[in-house]
Amino acid sequence: MAFNKDLYKRLFTVVMPIAFQYLMASLVSASDAFMLGFLDQDSLAASSLAGQIAFVFSLFYGAFVFGLTVLAAQYWGKGDSDTTEEVLAYAMRYSLLVGLLFTLATALIPAQIMHLFTSDPKLIGAGAVYLRTVSLSYLLTGFTQTYFGIMKVCDKAGLSSLIGSLAVVLNIVLNAVLIFGLGPAPEMGIAGAALATVCARVFETASVLIAMLYKRCPPLRFGLMLRGRSRELLRDYWKYTVPLFINQMGWGGGVTMYSVIMGHLGSDATAANSIASIVRSMIASLCWGIASGVGIVLGGMLGRNELDEAKRAGGSFVRFSLLIGAGSGLVILALTPLVLHFITLEPQAQYYLKYMMLMASYYIIGNSLNSTIIGGIFPSGGDTKFGMWCDVITLWVVVVPLGMVGAFVLKLPVLAVAFILTLDEFVKIPVVYRHYMKYKWLRNITKEQRETTA
Repeated sequence: MAFNKDLYKRLFTVVMPIAFQYLMASLVSASDAFMLGFLDQDSLAASSLAGQIAFVFSLFYGAFVFGLTVLAAQYWGKGDSDTTEEVLAYAMRYSLLVGLLFTLATALIPAQIMHLFTSDPKLIGAGAVYLRTVSLSYLLTGFTQTYFGIMKVCDKAGLSSLIGSLAVVLNIVLNAVLIFGLGPAPEMGIAGAALATVCARVFETASVLIAMLYKRCPPLRFGLMLRGRSRELLRDYWKYTVPLFINQMGWGGGVTMYSVIMGHLGSDATAANSIASIVRSMIASLCWGIASGVGIVLGGMLGRNELDEAKRAGGSFVRFSLLIGAGSGLVILALTPLVLHFITLEPQAQYYLKYMMLMASYYIIGNSLNSTIIGGIFPSGGDTKFGMWCDVITLWVVVVPLGMVGAFVLKLPVLAVAFILTLDEFVKIPVVYRHYMKYKWLRNITKEQRETTA
């Protein structure tokens, strides 16, 4: 296979800003945990539990933005900017609606929400303070994340990465200032971490509005948000978004169950698993960026009816994802001694972490391959249902039940349970590759004529 320099140049123009943005975003959670850990364990635990609300919200807007990417990439590649703007309006409508619901709920009933996660009065009180303070961020996040999605589609991935990364830096700096009361700022503790998040979202929102003013990104047509032009386009949007939403919820629930299972195996297992997961997520930023970039690049090709070129490019991207996964695994192995040296854990937890890092090093190979195919190649042609069924069945029919049986029925050792929970990426590879070779994803889903609304 000849190396297509132009293809990979186009891919990495999109990938690197997205991957860097994923990496920077992961640093915010690490910053919150690190700084609040200096205060007291209750603040750290409460912010971690309250942060689950942001995770749940990310599953909603993630699906809306993913659906936006599926359609907009093809219409933008086709050169149809009007339809691209209409898809943006639909995605923004639902992101803002759900963001408003989360904002109102966390502002009005934060204590009741915390009761869902814990019965400890101290954690409920601290978490309620955090949620009430951070509440505005959900509405602002719905706006900015949807715009970041359309920027990546419309060849402005670098701009979205710049805005998002500067917001991360601002968030981390304000964390230190507001949590500890540096300089003239008051010492706010857990409320300071929440306020820092809100300030970062305000910065992002202002930056996006300035970019819109200077026409650096597609405009938001408020009229289309309230009443779209095309019923057929709206049906298409939901056709591709609903499976992605189900997939998001199934995956999010599965990830939560992994934590629940490991959490019941003791504090050593929980601590080791948490650290291994953070390292794996940070290194996987490039894999996730490649998946997003592949979807955008292939979507544009399919929208232009370059089917043969897209087929060849898809094969090239599959092979490339394996190389990236292997390289990422080697990076995790190289980092293992450093992580073990700098992270202070009990001896048993250190032992668990050593082997969990080894598991992460091979797990990321399957993750890279499946992310590229399921999260990039399939959606580029509107094939979103297969990924939904594949991920949900793998997690909820195979891996989570096996993990629960191993942990709670067979009472297997911690590392044996951890091994079972790393099987999901490899269980589905044969089915995923077989479906890929059917090339059902290789299609142009744009339409020339659309039914207009009454």
